[in-house]
Amino acid sequence: MQYYSTNQQAPKADLKEAVVRGLAPDKGLYMPEQLPVFSSAFFEQLHNLSLQEIGAEVAKCFFGDSVDNKALKQIAEETLNFEIPLVKLSEQIFSLELFHGPTCAFKDVGGRFMARMLAYFTQNEQQDIYVLTATSGDTGSAVASGFFNVPGIKVIILYPKGKVSHIQEQQLTTHGHNITALEVDGTFDDCQKLVKEAFNTEGLRKKLKLTSANSINLARFLPQAIYYYHAVAQLGKTDKKIVFSVPSGNFGNLTAGIFAWNSGLPVHKFIAATNVNDIVPQYLETGIFSPKHSIKTLANAMDVGNPSNFVRMLEIFEHQHDKMAEMVKGFSLDDEGIQKYMQLIYEKHQYIADPHGAIGYAALDQQLQENEVGIFLETAHPAKFIDITEKVLQREVPIPERLGAYLKKKKEAVPLKADFNAFQDYLYSIS
Repeated sequence: MQYYSTNQQAPKADLKEAVVRGLAPDKGLYMPEQLPVFSSAFFEQLHNLSLQEIGAEVAKCFFGDSVDNKALKQIAEETLNFEIPLVKLSEQIFSLELFHGPTCAFKDVGGRFMARMLAYFTQNEQQDIYVLTATSGDTGSAVASGFFNVPGIKVIILYPKGKVSHIQEQQLTTHGHNITALEVDGTFDDCQKLVKEAFNTEGLRKKLKLTSANSINLARFLPQAIYYYHAVAQLGKTDKKIVFSVPSGNFGNLTAGIFAWNSGLPVHKFIAATNVNDIVPQYLETGIFSPKHSIKTLANAMDVGNPSNFVRMLEIFEHQHDKMAEMVKGFSLDDEGIQKYMQLIYEKHQYIADPHGAIGYAALDQQLQENEVGIFLETAHPAKFIDITEKVLQREVPIPERLGAYLKKKKEAVPLKADFNAFQDYLYSIS
């Protein structure tokens, strides 16, 4: 399989180059030349497969011509060593709980998979690889956990000062060893811009071997497709049309779901569920994509004003607005609505949803039709946003032991201005 750049100005790359580079030389995102498609036999047996078995089959379909099948199976088994249960809230609405991994967020799947794949591709390299990643909260913690103490790999995480939850910040800043956190005086979009500029600076690329662990990297976002298949497998046979509501920020998660649908997974439609940073819902309504500065909200992991993976969505739908708008519906919710739905979900179902999951549920509550069954992605444990969750619900939210352990550690972060020269000077100083 070869991979091309969405900007169409760079040579095609094999999987190793695409994963190690992260971003194409022309600043585009890598896409596979052919979108993978499963045989009907796979879907006929899907309901009988475990999460790890599904993971191995999906990895083989997506990456099997570039990675040894035995290695892929091991990567899938190590990545997916926790549950991803589908929880029934009503006859029509289900929650796919993606917070049972080590950092209690959906990005554990992509972060852990990428760490192992990068280690596979670089096991004989002599030069250290620097993994740069921008985070609005959960990406950084999953990447830090996934890459912690991986030989030959150093991780630098940029996060916006004062714009992540306390627990998220502790997860980002307390690992040490090969993990460094940079506390940027700006927004997530500023952090993402710094990372992209670093990749496109020739001097830095010559000095340091750089890659990214954001969802711009194929090995980070594509494995997220695995839990869409697993959700359908757990749902079982149904005569209703399946709708996935996906809380969305940088849109890697939704793009992975669209890949799964394109491979043959029986999905009727997706809902791109956002907070007031509603750039994609606006596009779906008007056909105009208009990035803007992100706005801080209670669902901070979705505070993105220029989502990177939108270009991949355009590629899949052949840059045709009507095609995308037919399959993907838009939805947005402000902070008042987020709090309202957090309360409603608890009162109606005795279920505690985090702010992001509440948006996903709200989209189904308002858009689901009678002949449809909806699955919203509960992307993080509510304890990761404990201040807002306890305030809204007026009740104590238990903190999982694996999260509580981070609160006992000392924060270590390097302050950084949202200025590329300052970031570049820092990178040169550590090389």
